Amino acid sequence: MKVVVAYSGGLDTSVIVKWVKETYKAEVVAFCADLGQEEELDGLEEKAVKTGASKCYIKDLREEFARDFIFPAFQANAIYEGSYLLGTSIARPLIAKHLVKIAEAEKADAICHGATGKGNDQVRFELTSYALNPRIKIIAPWREWKFKSRTDLINYARKHKIPVTVSAAKPYSMDRNLLHISFEGGILEDPWAEAPEDMSVLTLPLSKAADTPETTTLSFERGIPVKLDGKKLSPAKMMKALNMAGARHGIGRVDIVENRFVGMKSRGVYETPGGTILHTAHRAMESITMDREVMHLRDSWVPYYAKLVYNGFWFAPEREMLQTAITESQKFVTGDVKLKLFKGNCRVAARRSPYSLYDAKIASFEKEDVYNQADATGFIKLNALRLRVLANSRQRRKA
Repeated sequence: MKVVVAYSGGLDTSVIVKWVKETYKAEVVAFCADLGQEEELDGLEEKAVKTGASKCYIKDLREEFARDFIFPAFQANAIYEGSYLLGTSIARPLIAKHLVKIAEAEKADAICHGATGKGNDQVRFELTSYALNPRIKIIAPWREWKFKSRTDLINYARKHKIPVTVSAAKPYSMDRNLLHISFEGGILEDPWAEAPEDMSVLTLPLSKAADTPETTTLSFERGIPVKLDGKKLSPAKMMKALNMAGARHGIGRVDIVENRFVGMKSRGVYETPGGTILHTAHRAMESITMDREVMHLRDSWVPYYAKLVYNGFWFAPEREMLQTAITESQKFVTGDVKLKLFKGNCRVAARRSPYSLYDAKIASFEKEDVYNQADATGFIKLNALRLRVLANSRQRRKA
């Protein structure tokens, strides 16, 4: 038997490689998607083999991640429950896509992931896998083994001399990519306990953030960021540059309690510096380039689109249909947005576009001949007609 394991080198997947090999008497092939974890990838292939894998694939998917997953979702302004920019949710379908590809190339009997039976990731991995290969076999150790906690995993790792970075003193889990880093579990399971300041990787704490504001200009073409301060950047390099800018000013850190797809509430701390800048700038660009009714219609889809991504339906036909309409809405979202970054804030300072719908002659409070203010009288009376009829009816009822 051969099994391809989605491998990160963290506690869970390190234990899983050994556990799958022993439990299923299987050859284990490890697969790690490079989505911008940076130093977390150092020595990963060697570690996987030492833990029991026959080989380890490490695929650089950073450009694909930014181009085909982050940017389309940000065209949709997708935010889950008003706060979460979906950093983990967007990454899972890409990992699962390549997990399935490697399993097919290796002629493996199954794929395996390290998501727990309580979380959203098990759904995201498996919905994607079934959407791409309906006959795929999936092993989910957290739903099979006898371990009850990450403390059990730590003890198992020590027993089998598996090197891990998590300790009982710092047991929260972290997941990092180009878009964000998440912190969950451990000390965060008490929603009244404040997250420690040292729980900062992608952003500086506000106490250490730059004391001088920074101005930066982000340029868009069809709703996609293409230049930063006049310099053209690839999608992955754009995200990295935005992350660095946001990090200096402590931008993009949120502490939220969210509703998981499986039914429970969960607390997470997320750092999304570049994504926060991108989202703010994109909305500003749309404000002068999108027709009002198109914008309002698209905005009405945001909660549903975000829920689809959060729940793992990236490759579902309804998400793809919405994406087609959203892409159409972005045809003229082109131009520049000037932003000021300072002490956790990302503020829009200015915006311009060759396709701007903002007409200073119409909007001006100064003298102009374009807009006849007297026309507003009839406009208001027509819109007030039903309200006046209702008011008269109420008065008759009281009489």
